[in-house]
Amino acid sequence: MIINVNQFGQIEFDEQNIYFFENGIIGFENLKKFVLIETEDTLFFWLISIDEPEIIFPLFPVEALLKDYPIPDDYLALGVVSLNREPEKITINLKSPVYISNSKKNGYQTIIDD
Repeated sequence: MIINVNQFGQIEFDEQNIYFFENGIIGFENLKKFVLIETEDTLFFWLISIDEPEIIFPLFPVEALLKDYPIPDDYLALGVVSLNREPEKITINLKSPVYISNSKKNGYQTIIDD
């Protein structure tokens, strides 16, 4: 499969690399299928909607920041990054992480209550 993404150009991927989000992402509940792109030179991941490739979520592994963060077995916890041209204004949302399972090829987002 191939999708065209403004930020990355053409991305080719196998159907087995699609992650299904049963409830979508908060604010984008209608989007259910995503491909996860991992960059080799950074810790960032990019979650790209298959149905609307212009919808891209930059993600950062929570474990790189917090070792005792609640992570279910077989899932990777990723915080949604709010990018900004001014580096000091970049934030990572740790209150509603995205959880992704490579083995199950699914994911979900939840709000963590303290």
